Amino acid sequence: MKKIVFTGGGSAGHVTPNLAIIAKLKLQGWDIQYIGSQQGIEREIIGQEGIPFHPIASGKLRRYFDFKNMKDPFNVIRGVGQAYRLLRKLKPDVVFSKGGFVSVPVILASKLNRIPIIIHESDMTPGLANKISLPFADQVCVTFPESLKHIKGNKAICTGLPIREHILLGNAMKGLQLCDFHQLKPILLVMGGSLGAQRINSVVRAALDVLLQSYQIVHLCGKGHVDEAFQGRRGYRQFEYLNEDLPDVLAMTNLVVSRAGATSIFEFLALEKPMLLIPLTKQASRGDQILNAGSFQSMGYGEILFEEQLTADTLIQSIELLHLNQEKYVEKAKEAKHINGTDAIIKLIKKAAHATD
Repeated sequence: MKKIVFTGGGSAGHVTPNLAIIAKLKLQGWDIQYIGSQQGIEREIIGQEGIPFHPIASGKLRRYFDFKNMKDPFNVIRGVGQAYRLLRKLKPDVVFSKGGFVSVPVILASKLNRIPIIIHESDMTPGLANKISLPFADQVCVTFPESLKHIKGNKAICTGLPIREHILLGNAMKGLQLCDFHQLKPILLVMGGSLGAQRINSVVRAALDVLLQSYQIVHLCGKGHVDEAFQGRRGYRQFEYLNEDLPDVLAMTNLVVSRAGATSIFEFLALEKPMLLIPLTKQASRGDQILNAGSFQSMGYGEILFEEQLTADTLIQSIELLHLNQEKYVEKAKEAKHINGTDAIIKLIKKAAHATD
């Protein structure tokens, strides 16, 4: 039996793509383990899958001044030691990393243990954790063809993003029942990412009276951001987030308003959903979502509304334009290539682990 260790965490985008690969390797009899952070979202997500989870210490890789920056390098060093001992005990045939700050100690420990390493980068340019890890990787999988030029050493391959199978198998009628919606008005999904998006939340609610004249709205507003003042409003349903019911809600959705994290937007693309993307600003991020959104706009999959221009009026206008042209975006989505990278990545994993089908 072949054994693999997965790592990645900090946000859902560094965890959920792993689930697509895990599901298929499980069916093929692999022994699957996961190394993550003690406090990260990955512990809850992986725990729900029944995968053995091993927590380690890890420092957060911040791009701004914080007094925690002084102690975090010591946490990373401690995490390397913990990961090194874990890997010596687990003896995996290959390590697969989805990035995020917890992955750095695991990658370093894997290299010290001479275990083959495969990294996946979702965004167009590598995040800080993956930038640190790239020199130690044997293979680097990327989502965007434009990413290949950013990876040195002839070890990058454009596989696409691993997409969870069940996301593609939702039942629209179940989604309608969950939200108490009907089929007479188009349905708009507003999604701010696993950590929520307060700016988007507030503008959507400011525009609600106008939007509800034309749309039904399901709003995934993030943990702690459900507004009780809007509960029970006809045609408007709020959830902190959705897990098991998300495929059904996606199946009934006609249009999406979302941040531009790679995991979410590639899932929307696979489902042929027209997108209005509101990327995180450069002040709030490293600019990766702006690049992701720009690529999708240039390919004709959706439109961008920059947060600096986000008001109730601009949101209403942008959604209306998206709705008017939705058939154009759906046609472009049908032509898309390199969407679901699960099978391509599994081939690379098997090659690294010297496994046969």
